[in-house]
Amino acid sequence: MGLKINREECTGCSNCVPACPFGLLEVVDDVVRVKEGCTLCGACVEACPANVLSTEEAAPAAQADLSYQGIWVFAEQHRGQIKGVAYELLARARELADSLKTEVGIVYIGSQLQNIASLAEHGADKVYLVESPELADFHEDAYAGVLCELIGRYRPEIVICGATALGRSFLPQVAARLKVGLTADCTALDIDADRRLLRQTRPTFGGNIMATIICPEKRPQMATVRPRVFIKGKTYPDRKGEIIRVDLDGAAVTSKTKLLEFIEDVSEKINLDEADIIVSGGRGLGKAENFALLKELANLLGAALGSSRPPVDEGWLPYSHQVGQTGKTVSPKLYIACGISGSVQHMAGMQTSDVIVAINDDPGAPIFEIATYGIVGDLFKVVPLMIEKLKGQK
Repeated sequence: MGLKINREECTGCSNCVPACPFGLLEVVDDVVRVKEGCTLCGACVEACPANVLSTEEAAPAAQADLSYQGIWVFAEQHRGQIKGVAYELLARARELADSLKTEVGIVYIGSQLQNIASLAEHGADKVYLVESPELADFHEDAYAGVLCELIGRYRPEIVICGATALGRSFLPQVAARLKVGLTADCTALDIDADRRLLRQTRPTFGGNIMATIICPEKRPQMATVRPRVFIKGKTYPDRKGEIIRVDLDGAAVTSKTKLLEFIEDVSEKINLDEADIIVSGGRGLGKAENFALLKELANLLGAALGSSRPPVDEGWLPYSHQVGQTGKTVSPKLYIACGISGSVQHMAGMQTSDVIVAINDDPGAPIFEIATYGIVGDLFKVVPLMIEKLKGQK
């Protein structure tokens, strides 16, 4: 499959050159040539007045292996406690599975695992447990080996995982070992029930467009999904799922690396991923010391402290506070943006917040386009007034 050029009839008119959105066409010796990286979008074919350009037809997609059945969620945990993203994905997996009339499975890996029953209460039909002292701490190669072993044994058609630091590090290894595709950082998942395809939507080109990706041939279909994209579903205490304890041989759970020490991030009093209120600062703060003002406001509100990318790049705050396309995706009840202009990348990480309050002295700042309430003013005057008011209420 590729772009075909009838060189004998090409006049070198160059009409197709500006039509290519990627700048991959050039005219050399009165004949058009295509560089590497052509996506076969067809824009040049439509622009050619001499009809010398055409795209080759793609070969028919191979039939997917229908023996793969069911939707799996990877349950991320830390020290035996399940992360909230697992419940968010479980709620969406339950909806997708109902469309396909199939089961929901959840894979829970670690040591001394807790809250197992809650997974069934949130929609899992089967809970696959792999417990071993060697799996108490996360190791990429060990977790990847375990999940590959489980997929080979039980053959799910879809596997999804949170696009967290953990999910981003090991799920690509699983996809590579299984030689299947993986769509990273999805913001939406849907089902084409007729073809049993997972429609995986994610931002691309810096968040300017949304791409929907399908994997029609290989199984399982795999994706990582940003936390807080989906809402945690209701619990059904009477719901019972099948608990499957899986014993694997030692080779599957061993790792080439050894964890020497785990250092907790003590800079976060409240987890940014789980916060109901977030106070975020941007380049408008001017310097690291000025974040003390936002910390005071956050403490009064019982909020987490967030940041756009520039303050993190400047070293004013650790990366764990960054909100945006290259940071964390959040969806709190209240998001207060102070001195943040509102780049596409930042807004992609917080625009699903219930209420957005933007404080900026530039009335043309893009953040005001998505803000629920906008305050045009100097944050160094507005924020102290908010702090004074809150102290008065307390």
